[in-house]
Amino acid sequence: MSGHSKWSSIKHQKGVADARRGQLFTKLTREIIVAVREGGSNPDMNFRLRLVIQKARDNNMPLDNIERAIKRGSGEIEGVTFTEMVLEGYGPSGAAILVQALSDNKNRTLQEVRNIFSRNNGNLGENGCVAWLFESKGLILIEANDLDTEELALKAIDAGAEDVKIENNHIEIYTMLTDFEAVRAALDEDSVPIVSSEIYMMPKTTIELDEKQSLQTLKLIDKLESLDEVQSVSSNVNFSEAVLDLFDEL
Repeated sequence: MSGHSKWSSIKHQKGVADARRGQLFTKLTREIIVAVREGGSNPDMNFRLRLVIQKARDNNMPLDNIERAIKRGSGEIEGVTFTEMVLEGYGPSGAAILVQALSDNKNRTLQEVRNIFSRNNGNLGENGCVAWLFESKGLILIEANDLDTEELALKAIDAGAEDVKIENNHIEIYTMLTDFEAVRAALDEDSVPIVSSEIYMMPKTTIELDEKQSLQTLKLIDKLESLDEVQSVSSNVNFSEAVLDLFDEL
């Protein structure tokens, strides 16, 4: 898995999400609405909706909020129409940045994202300029504590995991999209404490930046993630835990 650990990045992102709990629910609501409009309101028949509902539950989103978002998506409650956008660019040190957004005003979102890139020494690129550097994977993170990490890894592989990384007290499980639900279900059956599970745009290769460059890139990513319209931001930088901790202290 190219040595690229997601644990520190996810821990950092979850800390940011906790600090922006209200904004996180806004983003999840948009995801649910779009998933329903794309594939219907029955989670059993809608893979994307099942995943986002699970994500909402993992983040303690109230059931009333989830149900209301589903009704907005199905038209039972009047709601806004959102358009999916994928914007691509480069960070201040040439890092690839992939932005996934859901917007009710594409021109406004495009301008806001472009401004953030330019104000943080990056630049928005053409469609396709960096997307080829990423691929969609299922990612499940587990904090092992007193669990048998080797046994958990074997269970995940038996359920269809593509790769498992064990580091210190945590496990990263990577899957193909088609196997993501089956692996999660197998872990849930054994009441394995899952920290997060998501569809993750994984860089095929990563780059190393020095501390200053890493902090500049993290600042750009943080500004992009602060937009309500932006659902996720991916980069091909291998951020160290030390750099992430330093950024959180700024």
